[in-house]
Amino acid sequence: MATSVVASKIYRLPKKMAFNHLPELPSGQRSFELKNVVGNIKSSNTTQAVTADAPTSEKISQSISNNPLANYVPLFVMLPLGVITRENEFPNQEKMEQRLMELRKAGVDGVMVDVWWGILEAEGPKQYNWNSYKRLFQLVQKCGLRIQAIMSFHQCGGNIGDAVYIPLPKWVLAIGEEDKDIFYTNRYGNRNPEYLSLGVDNLPTFQGRTTIEMYRDFMQSFRLEMADLLESGTIMDIEVGLGPAGEMRYPSYPQDQGWKFPGIGEFQCYDKYMKREFKAASAKAGHPEWDLPDNAGTYNDTPEKTGFFGANGTYLSEKGKFFLTWYSNKMIEHGDQILDEANKVFQGCKVRLSIKVSGIHWWYKDDSHACELTSGYYNVKGRDGYRPVSRMISRHYGTLNFTCLEMINSEQPTDAKSAPEQLVQQVLSGGWDENVDVAGENALSRYDRKGYNQILLNVRPNGINENGPPKYKMVGVTYLRLSDELFESKKFKIFKQFVKKMHADMDYTREMTDVPILRRSKSKIPMEKLLEATEPIKPISWNSETDMSVGCPFADFLDNILDKLFPILK
Repeated sequence: MATSVVASKIYRLPKKMAFNHLPELPSGQRSFELKNVVGNIKSSNTTQAVTADAPTSEKISQSISNNPLANYVPLFVMLPLGVITRENEFPNQEKMEQRLMELRKAGVDGVMVDVWWGILEAEGPKQYNWNSYKRLFQLVQKCGLRIQAIMSFHQCGGNIGDAVYIPLPKWVLAIGEEDKDIFYTNRYGNRNPEYLSLGVDNLPTFQGRTTIEMYRDFMQSFRLEMADLLESGTIMDIEVGLGPAGEMRYPSYPQDQGWKFPGIGEFQCYDKYMKREFKAASAKAGHPEWDLPDNAGTYNDTPEKTGFFGANGTYLSEKGKFFLTWYSNKMIEHGDQILDEANKVFQGCKVRLSIKVSGIHWWYKDDSHACELTSGYYNVKGRDGYRPVSRMISRHYGTLNFTCLEMINSEQPTDAKSAPEQLVQQVLSGGWDENVDVAGENALSRYDRKGYNQILLNVRPNGINENGPPKYKMVGVTYLRLSDELFESKKFKIFKQFVKKMHADMDYTREMTDVPILRRSKSKIPMEKLLEATEPIKPISWNSETDMSVGCPFADFLDNILDKLFPILK
């Protein structure tokens, strides 16, 4: 999907613009103005939640003028996957405190932390142990940082970048030994224990509880145990894990089953529960003879090698469209159910609810969009597979967190038919069109100026606005991830420049990560109304380059030359 590019108009804001430099306003109004910028749409002298019909934070931001802080975008840093070990221990606390203080001095707004189900409910149903996480969170609070907490209901291990192994709770895996169909299954019968199949979302399979109930109970325990940190505003974002790697998708490309980039992946709906649901759906549609695809290839095929994704393939037929709609709708319903439970649990807290959508950019330029389809995103020519997700999120006042912000088309292999730039533009445009707050992440670790500049371009695609909020702006970015390599002198120097540019050259301002009181979800949106959002829209125009650059890529080259010539300067 092509998008137009317009020339970048460059603005420069004062180098030391901070909250205290805002113009004087009548008593109480300055606080109100700032909170509007960050989406806190309640008055500064009341704690009552606003009504469901209140304007969105985006519309309110657009109404604010002469406020340069409206260009500020918070930056968070992901902590290591195993910061709390599989044994539920918090080692190396002194080193972590040192690292957190370095982030704070660099102007970083907060950190993201995986809160692993497999660690915390490991011993048995409702037997939670939060001690190590409380120590970690209290340390983060001590260092003056805020927390994005991921409700990680998935296995750690088997995906790109997974450096540790943390399985699902052992008592859940024991149930899986007796009933292997609780796990995602491909056409060849291979089971994937990294996340429970959607087919058991509402079945009391787990000692009388359903999957949805287990996730609800976990979140309720989290709220109870972390009440003081929620009340203080230290925890300000709850990202709800909805699939493998915490992303709302099917595990269609598992590395531990042999998948390699840029394979098309495989559909993951062949457990007995999903099979049964599909047969019921096809019978209800008047086609009891229809079955799940048997011609969609294997993990590492290319689209043209399959009958399903090839030219004039099954995906274009009535049968194929019915299957893909069912497969995608099941995933959206899954996300809607769990977000509804999360909203009930955290309603009344000053937190943002968010979900992560995966940036599957390979085969985007192929007519079939094969790997997006196997992952559950029914996104093809003439049909937007992402805007219905944004519409679903909107009823929960949620945030769409999208990956692969750093990726550039020219850096991808041509045989993968990859287009991450157009994918990012499509997904973000759809989110903004649905009045949903949009956040993002880089998919792979980057330490170079080119990668940072691409993120900055996506954060404010039309640049900053010296007279108030940009028309389009992300509400935050989470950088992947904290590591020893990040803190190497040269790399950390560039990273600090990146933080400053995320903040539009302004000083760190804690109030910019304030969020409103979470309201109760609106009424359920019928699927037919969600699917109206499959109608494609024209993406917004992106500038050709960011107006908040950390420097040209040639500077990286010079740095490398200097390192070789003058190793003593390292």
